[in-house]
Amino acid sequence: MNILILGSGGREHTFAWKIAQSDKCENLYVAPGNSGTAEVAINVNIGVNDFEAIKNLVLDKNIDMVVVGPEDPLVNGVHDYFLNDDTIKHVSVIGPQKVAAELEGSKEFAKEFLYRHNIPTAAYESFTKDTVEKGYAFLETLKPPYVLKADGLAAGKGVVILNDLNEAKAELKSMLVDAKFGDASTKVVIEEFLDGIELSCFVLTDGTNYKILPTAKDYKRIGEGDTGLNTGGMGAVSPVPFATEAFLNKIEKRIVKPTVDGLKKDNLPYVGFIFIGLIKVGDDPKVIEYNVRMGDPETEVVFPRLNNDLVEILQAMSNGTLDNINIEIDERAATTIVLVSGGYPEAYEKGKEITGIDTITDSIPFHAGAQLKDDKIVTSGGRVMAITSYGDTYQEAIKKSYQSIEQLHFDKMNYRKDIGFDL
Repeated sequence: MNILILGSGGREHTFAWKIAQSDKCENLYVAPGNSGTAEVAINVNIGVNDFEAIKNLVLDKNIDMVVVGPEDPLVNGVHDYFLNDDTIKHVSVIGPQKVAAELEGSKEFAKEFLYRHNIPTAAYESFTKDTVEKGYAFLETLKPPYVLKADGLAAGKGVVILNDLNEAKAELKSMLVDAKFGDASTKVVIEEFLDGIELSCFVLTDGTNYKILPTAKDYKRIGEGDTGLNTGGMGAVSPVPFATEAFLNKIEKRIVKPTVDGLKKDNLPYVGFIFIGLIKVGDDPKVIEYNVRMGDPETEVVFPRLNNDLVEILQAMSNGTLDNINIEIDERAATTIVLVSGGYPEAYEKGKEITGIDTITDSIPFHAGAQLKDDKIVTSGGRVMAITSYGDTYQEAIKKSYQSIEQLHFDKMNYRKDIGFDL
């Protein structure tokens, strides 16, 4: 079959790398792709939200399946666009329909869903600029630290955690009144702070059946020891060492099953990946957030551990036969370290030549913000590359990734030197 992946990050390169291994994939396209996807697929310079251009490509190349990488096109209704057009409605789309994508598109929608289906999560209230004074009063009822979340999509940067009450009030005003995150923060959710250690759970669903992929843990902050600004993710580890079998059973029983059942009950059509951001509080899992796609950089450690043919799984998801699939997992650990542009997550320069990629033998370099230019690979984004390695233990895998990084270079290259420090 002919397959199109939408997106241009490390997640999409990992999808392409895995799909290209399948005998069931004849031609593979990525829009817009990056320098890594160009090695295993055909890049097409189309934006992920240019639905008309995507439709024309699908018709021109006889595409049978579209795999949606990032959240934006899902929240904007790309799946519905296909269903509502007679010329392309036969094409399988992996990713939820617009109404279900609100689980990531709106923090308030997600919290209401969690409460409605009795899924454990933090207490919360939501506010607009008209109720900012009530927001101040609600903050006063909480103990620090204070958690403020922009309701809409803010590219992974819409969550602020502060220890000082006055700073939290000023931040609430900045988000609501001064539109710090634009339209994303016309509404802000304030939550109680949950103290624990985070992890991510990835679920596949065909809308009725589900399968659970390996857990992973990512590292969001730019600085060592989880300090500094939030990023899209600086590294990841899979499996999560503290996620025992008993704890994983709690996740499935209390969170995964009620989530998939809740989607059916609420008539939220969902064929795709559910990324559940969790926190372990004591011995119990609670939901921090839902995402309606695979995580990045977690995909770079989860998919390398998947022994199945990914196309077979995607086909089963799209035709409602996921219960027939037996997920096979590589017992080895996988880790990834993300290389970022100097200055990221704030202002950074692009166009820096990346050297040494072809000398790496012990790791898999997944390209993210990197593009081909005049036969050279140059930086084109904040997160540039994710260096993934296998090991019998996560410590061994991390060591391999750091050794491979020593062979790479681009001007002002930055990365965390302590991934896995808290495990």
